Amino acid sequence: MAKKSFRQALNDALHSEMARDPRVIMMGEDLTGGAGANGVKDAWGGAFGVTRGLLEAYGPERIRDTPISEAAFVGAAAGAALTGLRPIAELMFVDFAGVCLDQIMNQIAKFRYMFGGHAKTPLVIRATYGAGTRSAAQHTQAFYPIFTDIPGLKVVIPSNPCDAKGLLLQAIRDDDPVIFLENKMLYDTTGDVPDGAYTIPFGEARVVRDGKDVLIIALGRMVGVAEAAARTLAADGVSACIIDPRTTSPLDEDTLLEYTEDIRRVVVVDEANPRCSVATDISALLVDKCFHSLKGPIRLVTAPHTPVPYAPNLEDAYVPSPEAVVNAAKSILKG
Repeated sequence: MAKKSFRQALNDALHSEMARDPRVIMMGEDLTGGAGANGVKDAWGGAFGVTRGLLEAYGPERIRDTPISEAAFVGAAAGAALTGLRPIAELMFVDFAGVCLDQIMNQIAKFRYMFGGHAKTPLVIRATYGAGTRSAAQHTQAFYPIFTDIPGLKVVIPSNPCDAKGLLLQAIRDDDPVIFLENKMLYDTTGDVPDGAYTIPFGEARVVRDGKDVLIIALGRMVGVAEAAARTLAADGVSACIIDPRTTSPLDEDTLLEYTEDIRRVVVVDEANPRCSVATDISALLVDKCFHSLKGPIRLVTAPHTPVPYAPNLEDAYVPSPEAVVNAAKSILKG
């Protein structure tokens, strides 16, 4: 087992599956240096360096730069999946999903249903999300609630390098379409990553930290925020349990309900906007199933219902902080 970055763990998964299965292909913008560009090929390995080295190993037939048209290459990936390939389409920013949402929502997500279960669409759409990189309101949104709402899509949100590799391997091998979302602020974070190929099943939450006083449910980058909050709470004598759902569709309802019934005080941390979010969805589930067990209202710590600001001080204030999670937890304990 080696210490690797989130970026390296994803690259390992891509290398592993492309070597194992010749049906796996990739397509997207700037994966090899830009379609039609005369510069050094694979100089970047995509906008965030995740695909570096794949072009040299597997060639331009399997690593394809595309024109700047998400509608075109996501549509092409959908067709490729139906013909038996296992494409991975990269949206440079999840914000650009608006350009190809018809292909995702009305086509890719519906193929299995509309063809009576006979159609397989083994397609992975990788995309970056999240604030913190000073990329303004059109390149920093957290759109996973939109995809979670669409039946027929599996939605994956890894929080650490080990999970990133195992979940991406599972996504590529899955016969259904998967939206695989990578927080840009996690790419340089590091952690232990097992050697070789391994998969992490969808719909199985991870218990990040055991505790008995308050349950914190957090997604993606917010898991690290929850861990920082838990350390502060521990210094004040409060024992916090943290659960990372890993996938929002399918959602591991059983684990969330079990821990809610046991701990009875809950904080949900979500980088998305608060209205119709994953935080509100989880909160509604827990209130519906565990209302009489709860010792206080469920507290939600989310981004505000505004676009992501560009000003650095405002962007930093926009993202949920450990302090906000600590305050939310303490407010329940006082109740």
